[in-house]
Amino acid sequence: MIGSVMEAQGVRRWLALGALAVAMLTIGLDVTVLTVALPTLAVDLHADTSALQWFSSAYTLALAAFMLPAGALGDRYGRKKFLLGALLVFGLAAVACAFSTSSGELIAARVVLGAAAATMIPLSMAVIPALFPHERDRQRALNIWITSTAIGLPLGPIVGGWLLQHFWWGSAFLLNVPLVVVGATAVALLVPESRSANTFRVDLPGAVLSAAGMFGVTYGFIRCGQDGWGTVTAWIAIVAGVLVLGAFLLWQRRTSHPLIDIRLFTAPGFRWGTVYLVLVNFAMFGMLFTLPQYFQAVLGADALGSGLRLLPLIGGLALGSRVVDKLEPKLGLRVVLTSGFALLAVGVGMGALITAHTGYGFAALALVLLGIGMGFVMPAAMNLAMGDLTAERAGSGSALLQALRQAAGTIGVAVLGTVLATQYRSSLGELNRPPVSDGVNAGVGVAHRLGDPAVLAHVQSAFTDGMDAMLWVCAGICVVAMVMAALLTRRKTPAANAELDAGQSVHVG
Repeated sequence: MIGSVMEAQGVRRWLALGALAVAMLTIGLDVTVLTVALPTLAVDLHADTSALQWFSSAYTLALAAFMLPAGALGDRYGRKKFLLGALLVFGLAAVACAFSTSSGELIAARVVLGAAAATMIPLSMAVIPALFPHERDRQRALNIWITSTAIGLPLGPIVGGWLLQHFWWGSAFLLNVPLVVVGATAVALLVPESRSANTFRVDLPGAVLSAAGMFGVTYGFIRCGQDGWGTVTAWIAIVAGVLVLGAFLLWQRRTSHPLIDIRLFTAPGFRWGTVYLVLVNFAMFGMLFTLPQYFQAVLGADALGSGLRLLPLIGGLALGSRVVDKLEPKLGLRVVLTSGFALLAVGVGMGALITAHTGYGFAALALVLLGIGMGFVMPAAMNLAMGDLTAERAGSGSALLQALRQAAGTIGVAVLGTVLATQYRSSLGELNRPPVSDGVNAGVGVAHRLGDPAVLAHVQSAFTDGMDAMLWVCAGICVVAMVMAALLTRRKTPAANAELDAGQSVHVG
């Protein structure tokens, strides 16, 4: 009888994890599904270039600004409650996006969508320790959680491209609705409520300072990526954001109920797990930012064809995450992380060897290696960081981890985009003038209007030069991370969390 009850509880836990994975898949899809819809939105909503940029940036800003307060609120008032509410808001915001009739309406709906995602991401991760108290099960669960998030990114262009070929652009957002319904129903029925055992006052000044600081830094780097590094407004926002974040950290040291536990950074697992997760973003965003453009502008694929060409990445990711589950207990965390970053360096390095005349097969192999490397590094690094989070502050700790990843991703895209654009314009030579210099898609469009194959070949070659320069930077970062993983990763000990453990999480219901 007892065995049957325990088995039923075990099945319930894994079904609950499936619900969380669906929620994360939804967010991953939403991050990239918009990219293939931008040309259609420009026509249907009469959106100019600035509006098109803000369709993505509004979501990113809201995600960065609301993540830390959301984690603390979940710890205080109940993680399941806030997670379920965020899922429902996310679904409603997706509907609002689908039926927007103007650029302003879509941008406003994207802000709400980002705020809901900012709550879903840390709290869906924070309930995993409550669902899986044993380290071995928790490691497998985190593996599934982060893999579902990562798979959603390359799936977005595939799904979005197919929907745009058969339906109107709003269908790319309505895709979220059935996934949200499934996820919310499962969370309501299967995920137990949990919250901090200690009743504490939410740090409202800290929440305001963190939101304002993250907003300023993120906005500034978005503007740098869009308008160049000489934009005065962007640097004013960055400096102001850094100063506000500095004030936030000072306040966290003084207040009796801080929004984040700064002591987490003294724990090697959390510190280095966070660093590794930030660094893997450079390889992932570098390839996802450039290869779809390469497929369309150089290989001549349409939106759906470009997305389908990312399938090797998904296959490699699924393989890597499956293999790492078996290798880590046998070989250890250091070997897994070092091997994963080595695979990332090789995969991204292969991407940096692509030219305008390289066939798809070479890019496909690079994507497979990238996926396997991501499958090795991301779950292992996540488990390393989460191992130093107590159940007491799982929400705020997870929010801090994800907020750092989000900020680093935004900064990374801006920096890497500048490397690509600088080399692209340099390689253009005498063709370096608007609109050719505005980007490879604009340059290809000009070449087609002129009907000049020589101009087209020159633009495509210039783009691959820029892509290669950017990916060499990413490969170098992966090599540095590989060395760090080999030298600095230590096996965790049972006493690793002793100083951080301030209590246990309360389970309700």
